Amino acid sequence: MPQTHPATGQAAPATEPPAPPTALSLEERLILANTEMNERLDEAAVAYEVNTAHIPIEPVDLADVLTVPLTPTLQPPPQSPTPVAAVLQRAHHRLLTGGWCAGTFQSEDGALCLFGAIRTESHRDFALEMSAMAVLLEAIRRQFGDRFESVPSFNDAPAHRDGRVPIRILGQAADLAHARGL
Repeated sequence: MPQTHPATGQAAPATEPPAPPTALSLEERLILANTEMNERLDEAAVAYEVNTAHIPIEPVDLADVLTVPLTPTLQPPPQSPTPVAAVLQRAHHRLLTGGWCAGTFQSEDGALCLFGAIRTESHRDFALEMSAMAVLLEAIRRQFGDRFESVPSFNDAPAHRDGRVPIRILGQAADLAHARGL
C-alpha cells in the first residue's frame, strides 16, 4: 500500500504560497506593449506579402510622374495692402533678383544693400523709408539682440559672406510689418 503521509520522524516539506504579483512599472509596460506591437506588425507584413503576391506590378518610372521646371522662376512679390509691408516685400524681391552687397549702397553690378533696396522701393518717401527701416531693425534685434545698432551695421557685418541672412531677415521684417498692419 502506498504511503500517503510522511514517515514518522520526517517533517512535511514546507511549501510557501506564491508571492503576490507585483505591478509592472511604466517602462516595463511600454516595453511589453512595444514587443507585442512589433510581433503584430511582423505578422501583418507577412500576411500582406502572402495576400498580394499574386498581383502583378510594373515598376513606376518617376520621370513620368514628377515634372518640375529645370530652372526655378521667381514669382513676383505678393502685394501687401499696407505700405510699409509692401516696401519691405518689394525690397526683399529686389535683393533676390538683383543681388545683395555690403560696404556700399550699390555695387558695380547693380546689387543693393538692405538700406539701398528699401530707399529704392520707397521711391524716396522719407517717412515710409524710416518706418520700413525701424521694422527691419526690430526684426534684426529679435534675431540677434542688441549686437547691431543700425541696419547698415548689420548689413556690413563681416559674418555675412553672402546675402542669405540679410535677405531672410528682410523677408521676416516684411511679414512682421504685414502682421502689424503697417
